Amino acid sequence: MRTCGGCRIDRFALVPLALFLLAFCALAAHAHDIPNDVKLHAYVKPAGQRLTVLVRVPMIAMREVDFPTRSGGYLDLARADPALRNAAKLWLADNLEVFEGDKRLPYPSIAHARVSLPSDRSFESFDRALAHIEGPKLPDDMALYWSHGLLDVVLEYPIRSETSDFSIRPKLARLGLQVAITLRFVPASGTMRVFDLHGDPGLVRLDPRWHQAFARFVELGFTHILDGADHLLFLLCLILPFRKLRALVLIATAFTAGHSITLIAAALGYAPQGLWFPPFVETLIAATIVYTALENIVGYKLERRWIIAFAFGLVHGLGFSFGLQQSLQLAGEHLVTSLLAFNVGIELGQLLVLALMVPVLELVFRFVAAERVGTIIISAFIAHTAWHWMVDRAEVLGKFPPPVWDAAALAHGVRWLILGLVIAAIIWFLARSLRPHSEERRRETLDKEDGP
Repeated sequence: MRTCGGCRIDRFALVPLALFLLAFCALAAHAHDIPNDVKLHAYVKPAGQRLTVLVRVPMIAMREVDFPTRSGGYLDLARADPALRNAAKLWLADNLEVFEGDKRLPYPSIAHARVSLPSDRSFESFDRALAHIEGPKLPDDMALYWSHGLLDVVLEYPIRSETSDFSIRPKLARLGLQVAITLRFVPASGTMRVFDLHGDPGLVRLDPRWHQAFARFVELGFTHILDGADHLLFLLCLILPFRKLRALVLIATAFTAGHSITLIAAALGYAPQGLWFPPFVETLIAATIVYTALENIVGYKLERRWIIAFAFGLVHGLGFSFGLQQSLQLAGEHLVTSLLAFNVGIELGQLLVLALMVPVLELVFRFVAAERVGTIIISAFIAHTAWHWMVDRAEVLGKFPPPVWDAAALAHGVRWLILGLVIAAIIWFLARSLRPHSEERRRETLDKEDGP
């Protein structure tokens, strides 16, 4: 221990600090080596007793491979083959799990591994890509930095039949901070199916059966509703004043009917495709929460609440569709089945939330605050939160140019206007039909209160 200017410094206390700095520097250097955006292209084609996988990946993403270089820092193509095969094994063969049915295929053989130029366009089709990989290699004296090259690989798996059900789990997220994979499946029928995958997509069924698509989309819908804080707050606002079974069933059914209409319409391509549309819908969703919360504060009626649940459900259905768009590629030929399954998953998630919310609200209103006071307090908190969401999302929306109203946009708008008129007519008819029952129940309630 020594003293400097009245300050006592323990040299042993500096050891943890030094170790921390060393670790931080090492992590920073390692993170710097990881490329930000990595784009892969792949083909999967079963034929006869063999499944062929073609993969193209930027060599800069293969950080742990020592590629040989020559003078000037250029890749030594004459000595590169062992390193290329090592890279193909370490980063591709080790991280691609391919299944025939439910059985994982054995480790693949690396049939070819070669370097290609960034300007090469052979991966626009399977046949061109395979012919390019099997064709003449780049000249040994080409001046090419290893980090600028592309690695093209052919992996071969033994299979029982080309007509089997195949699936793949690409565990390639470590290649970069953001990894995108364009995967093309070329089945024996010849109808190519394209998948746009990001990060770690899990198991991807290349030609799913209807029950597999149904199960996957039920799960997607279930997790989507549970991950959506805005949808959950809106659901809480809807049921906050109503906890009797009949009221809950009516409100939940109206909300389900509303979001199902726009979810299916948007999934089938009838929603606007402009960049402004998602932030516009997100802003509207926040506005629906604010309105419903304020209505809870100033007054509410069951006769009006189911109409609000239906109308605002139309807005939330568009929000649900954004979570579905990227996943529809996993539906295979079962689009309608997958849409219905996604809706089923959402409803199961809503039922779970209701099953948890209603008892908790009963306890709160029984032991913490009176029902009316508790409703006002909870609704005020929700309105405050949703207001900030609405303002923030409106700012994001303002950064996008407004839609251009050309002939196509007007035709699109007319279709939605017609749909809106049909929906309004349905609401009017249902409201007229339910009004006599509502009046009858009100008279029965008054008679019971008055007594004999």
